[in-house]
Amino acid sequence: MTTTELPTTDLPTTELPATGSLRILSRWSPYVTTGRYVVLFALVCVFLIPVYVLLVTAFKDPSQVSPSRMWQLPDSLSLDTFRTVWPKLNHGLRNSLLMAVPAALISSLLGAANGFVLSKWRFPGDDIVFPLILFGMFIPYQAILIPMRQLLTEWHLIGGLNGLILVHIIYGLPITTLIFRSYFAGISDELIDASQVDGAGMLRTFAYVALPIAIPAFAVSVIWQFTSAWNDFLFGLVITNPSSAPVTVALNNVAGGQVVPYHEAMASALVASIPTLLVYILMGRFFMRGLMAGALKG
Repeated sequence: MTTTELPTTDLPTTELPATGSLRILSRWSPYVTTGRYVVLFALVCVFLIPVYVLLVTAFKDPSQVSPSRMWQLPDSLSLDTFRTVWPKLNHGLRNSLLMAVPAALISSLLGAANGFVLSKWRFPGDDIVFPLILFGMFIPYQAILIPMRQLLTEWHLIGGLNGLILVHIIYGLPITTLIFRSYFAGISDELIDASQVDGAGMLRTFAYVALPIAIPAFAVSVIWQFTSAWNDFLFGLVITNPSSAPVTVALNNVAGGQVVPYHEAMASALVASIPTLLVYILMGRFFMRGLMAGALKG
């Protein structure tokens, strides 16, 4: 009995994904994908329009600035506007840095301690304490402005940066506690038990076990708090005196006249945004990681 060997041909094969499922694409899929990217690109352009106007106006020569020529590119780059606005902003920038940095760090550390205790320790009333802390997130600034100023006046903290720092620390505790509680809830309880077996108490477990692995959550908290404190205007206007006012008050003074100097307002806004941009650049790689950890583990 003879066998006939059939010729072998290189037939195209379809490789299955690692999951073993075959995804069948519609013939409209390329058009849908293209349309999606076009819409996203259009939204990005809409978002970048104010940034374009800010940059173009800030670097124009003052003689070229006018509402009718706002969209036009400058004939040449000029730094004259920055030289004009810097004396108006330097004290406000210094005050904002002296206020926002300690407010962000201290409120993040206190929020980390609160979140660790509320996620890993059980005590009478723990299910009541956390909702009460979160309630502070829903209190508007305007509702506490008058009693807060009266309290700071009695404590002799009105007029300087110390009172403003204290306000931002306390007002930031609800969100920082929520961030860290969601993050620490995903830490294995066996890790905490192992540290206790080794003889570590609650404080040492928090300092040497919990904090080192909570860098993403700490980055999220610091970025959030630094941005909130840096961009605050109402508290800075009401609590501080002119010599201790933050940069947002200085920005309002630049652009708050009857005749708005557009080039000075744009240059001032660009200078004032640099610290927050630097914070995002330095800690941004932890930001999404911390947000996703809190969302998935909470």
